[in-house]
Amino acid sequence: MSVANGRTLLAIPGPTNVPDRVLQAMMRPAEEIYSGPMVALTDSLLADLKTIFGTKARTYIYAANGHGGWEAAISNVLSRGDKVLVLASGRFAIGWGQMAAFMGADVEVMEGSWRASIDPAKVEEWLRRDTTHSIKAILMVQIDTASGVVNDVKAVRRAIDAAGHPALFMVDGVASLACMPFAMDEWGIDVAMSASQKGLMTPPGLAFVAANDKAHKAHETANMKTLYWDWTARQGKEHYMKYCGTPPEHLLFALRAALDMIMEEGLPAVWKRHALLAEATHAAIGKWAEGQVIACNILEPSQRSASVTPVLVQGADAEAIATYTQRICGVTLGSAIGELSGRAFRIAHMGHTNAPMVLGTLSAVEMALQALNIPHGSGGVAAAVASLAKGAGLPGKPADHQVPENDLALATAPA
Repeated sequence: MSVANGRTLLAIPGPTNVPDRVLQAMMRPAEEIYSGPMVALTDSLLADLKTIFGTKARTYIYAANGHGGWEAAISNVLSRGDKVLVLASGRFAIGWGQMAAFMGADVEVMEGSWRASIDPAKVEEWLRRDTTHSIKAILMVQIDTASGVVNDVKAVRRAIDAAGHPALFMVDGVASLACMPFAMDEWGIDVAMSASQKGLMTPPGLAFVAANDKAHKAHETANMKTLYWDWTARQGKEHYMKYCGTPPEHLLFALRAALDMIMEEGLPAVWKRHALLAEATHAAIGKWAEGQVIACNILEPSQRSASVTPVLVQGADAEAIATYTQRICGVTLGSAIGELSGRAFRIAHMGHTNAPMVLGTLSAVEMALQALNIPHGSGGVAAAVASLAKGAGLPGKPADHQVPENDLALATAPA
């Protein structure tokens, strides 16, 4: 007997839940694209993206998904034959590197673990061996949604500086932007990219790139450039060329509404909400893990991401759990990919997500574990509730969980 009738819950790591306000923003006629309101809209979006990225650098908007954002970043700063170092911690930095190789770069990979974050000391050692500075760019992701790891961008930047290496530092923030602190300028990121369909709560189809002066200097001689991605063409006054053609108007209307919601909530509050929901998820899994079948993929709690949690299933059928939650409960979990394919499922807690949605997802998983007779420790959902009750506090009173002061500062600093 299914109890799935009613509003379904989407707990996949992208596309995420789109708020009604964002959907409604698209329900309007198109605008004339050469002047007036559309120009003002673009200007406001580019400005607010600086705040989201934590930068004073130039920002760009593309009609593309995250893979398009990868290509935009690569093509604008690299030339064919340039050596690129990929810092692997799952699937997506590898994918970015594969795109660079397809475009003509010489790619080498610093292999990492699917169960831990990138080791900054290993990065420093690798770069010190490159005495001729043949490596022109370093690619990494802040959060890899395949493994569920969060990498310490600031620590990797320190490793690059300790090695005295001049390579461009390029960071994928697709699963981290508006989910956790991102400070492009403070952390010394040269090129950052992201996309619309995760923490930014907008339908898929927009990619974003931010690039500093060092990146634009490399852009001057890069020979991978094509007109569609080209930064120079998009810097002119003609609005049409900021999108290399007709702007994706209705996605821009949606993005405007989503950014308004983020600004109204406040970036520190957005980050805190994501952290609390992630901690509640991890608390539930910690209880279930007592049955020796369920476990968080990332071993070290501090390295688990604020946006998605892959859950390992050892000695039972992970797909059966996901099938049960969807067909019986109306909750769609994320499928595991890459090395975890068939061995895990993923719980997303990012974007337009609140406590009842996450608790509902966790309840559906616990219901599946019971119904399928999968060994697990009892009280997972209760542990999640306790975690949230402690972290969220009471109205008007300070909570136990606080965003660090330096993160608050970077969120409120003028872009």
